[in-house]
Amino acid sequence: MESIKSTMENHLNNLTKPRGSLGRLEDYCIKMAEIQKQVPPKIEKKGIYVFAGDHGIAAEGVSLYPQEVTRQMLLNILSGGAAINALAGGCGWEIIAVDAGVLGDDFPSDKEIQPLCSFLRERVRTGSGNCLREAAMSTAETDRALERGRALAKDAAERGLDMTAVGDMGIGNTSTAAAMLVAAGFSAADVVDRGTGIDSAMLENKRRVVEAAARRANVPPGDGKAILRELGSPDFAMMAGFILGLEGRGIACVLDGFPVTSAAYMAYLINPGISEWLFAGHLSKVAGHKPVLERMGLEPIVNLNMRLGEGTGAVIGGHIVELGVLAARKMASFADAHVSDTGGSEEKY
Repeated sequence: MESIKSTMENHLNNLTKPRGSLGRLEDYCIKMAEIQKQVPPKIEKKGIYVFAGDHGIAAEGVSLYPQEVTRQMLLNILSGGAAINALAGGCGWEIIAVDAGVLGDDFPSDKEIQPLCSFLRERVRTGSGNCLREAAMSTAETDRALERGRALAKDAAERGLDMTAVGDMGIGNTSTAAAMLVAAGFSAADVVDRGTGIDSAMLENKRRVVEAAARRANVPPGDGKAILRELGSPDFAMMAGFILGLEGRGIACVLDGFPVTSAAYMAYLINPGISEWLFAGHLSKVAGHKPVLERMGLEPIVNLNMRLGEGTGAVIGGHIVELGVLAARKMASFADAHVSDTGGSEEKY
């Protein structure tokens, strides 16, 4: 019996173009077909889940911004004023903002939230513990965050989404991400970067804090759940649970930058099979992003020197995947267009 991959390759080869001439767009179509188990695949509805949460490690002076900026930026997303609103709207993505552990309770009612944006209150706890000095979460809180993430994967299916993306919002979250990765065996020199643009003195402090936090945690480098508990946060655990929960649902997921990818790596430690339904939307300018993607076998779709977060790189990369799928669905075959097919490969007309 012919595999989904072979069937999709044959479909692409029968379209009115030289074989392989759409390059990586054809690779994305093949992966989407394998995820959805249908030829050609379809992307009719897309949703980006932006997970927001505060990080106790911010108390150690690792960010330029105070913690209240997490809540302020979440409000900005809900009112339609953030970069993710502009880019998601331009690429046809619905935004699902998730409060996974934000400090403060003053959020708008559903009636006040902008169109094409919804708000899910999934808070496990208000902020994470300062992982330099204590566990970020209890075992029970970690379990609840992972399960709520899995429940959001079910939510994605119930919304009828063909493609999802994961974005982040949280002051201090690049430090959390780096601490988790150091505990998982990555070098601090490779994964500690300037984040929001800290100076050299703050960068050195950030490196010391990250390394000390990983030493305090002292967890097995292959234990993603333990790393999340000791060094992560509710929003990171929820992201990991969401990615894990997409298994078998036929829904693709596009990762954003460094924080999201570090959470995805924790999911990867739990289940290495997640790479089968993941795309890397872009390569962040943050130094630690590339080695983590490489460890999961993911190649970034675009490299625009972005480092904003919020899911901005994910929606751009996902849009490119969608364009490839549209070509596969909309182009005529040689037979339908009455165009002669030489059967050649990689040749120009």
